Amino acid sequence: MTKKIDENQRNRMEYIVPCHFGLEAVLKREIMDLGYEIVSVEDGRVTFAGDAQAVCRANIFLRTAERVLIKVGSFHAETFEELFQGTKALPWEEYIPQDGKFWVAKAASVKSKLFSPSDIQSIMKKAMVERMKSAYHREWFDESGDAYPVRVFLRKDEVSVGLDTTGESLHKRGYRKLTAKAPIAENLAAALILLTPWKQDRILVDPFCGSGTIPIEAAMMAAHMAPGMNRSFTAEAWNHVADRKCWYRAADEAESLVDLQVETDIQGYDVDDDMVSIARANARLAGVEEMIHFQRRGVEQLSHPKKYGFIITNPPYGERLEERENLPRLYGTIGERYRMLDSWSMYLITSYENAEQAIGRKADKNRKIYNGMMKTYFYQFLGPRPARNRR
Repeated sequence: MTKKIDENQRNRMEYIVPCHFGLEAVLKREIMDLGYEIVSVEDGRVTFAGDAQAVCRANIFLRTAERVLIKVGSFHAETFEELFQGTKALPWEEYIPQDGKFWVAKAASVKSKLFSPSDIQSIMKKAMVERMKSAYHREWFDESGDAYPVRVFLRKDEVSVGLDTTGESLHKRGYRKLTAKAPIAENLAAALILLTPWKQDRILVDPFCGSGTIPIEAAMMAAHMAPGMNRSFTAEAWNHVADRKCWYRAADEAESLVDLQVETDIQGYDVDDDMVSIARANARLAGVEEMIHFQRRGVEQLSHPKKYGFIITNPPYGERLEERENLPRLYGTIGERYRMLDSWSMYLITSYENAEQAIGRKADKNRKIYNGMMKTYFYQFLGPRPARNRR
């Protein structure tokens, strides 16, 4: 049993949602579109307020998030004693039952006096046990029940503590069983698309589609298919936080929005036959196979008869030395083919510093995004908008 969360608390909890550095504004817009109030936006995460239903809807609907954490609390700590006491003061018994399995799954520290993840994790676990001993009047916990992973962020000695409701990162939609050498994460691919004005009635081509992630994410958006529809979440077992009805309601809402009959033109090309087969298999698992045309085609063959299309792509970065030598020619070819596509827009993410020079045109916009620890640039080459049809 837990010391039950009261109704007022269930009606307004705070949720911490981590994302890729540089994509906080995209995630913020997604959360607001779900109807929730933004509490704060910081580097790599957005905090919002919502009811118990929010934990279900955020996990199922957010495309650009990494996970959804219930904020247990925050405090200032410059010493391990302050970390211990601050953690012990948090109301763990309201969230974790006496048979719950609990641990600090990850600790991250930026510009803080406490910086050793393993020490932070160990001390917080001890403090949680002490709090639980007092709350449940027990000296020992067998931790045989449901999982309650904890994540902690320290920034400038301010500690934010959250319970991870998600489990496996939200970028794991469940459709990508096979991948390319350097696949782009699904939530990053979705964010890149959301940073463009692409809509389902416009052509989208990815000439370096690899395992198909960008075209598949675009097709899911076009079909209004929620990214978390076909996977499970850790918090589904936490009935005292959000009961099964909450999860069923969120799943039913997601199901009701899907429209697989939508007309769209999404294409993915790759020079490798195996990659094209993998992309098709992944699209089939995602349920959008009929919405995407994949084919074997090198970037030097990139062409399209229609106007006002979009290229959204993740070309090779040249992480290996032998590949790096080929980058000027490869990006030069991208530039040549793009210039032949009258009125198109092109959006590409890369860590290659000389991309604009090789393409032969300065990007209209350039956004810095961290892909894991790698600094990348999202170059945006804007074409003209199509003229509106006049009646």
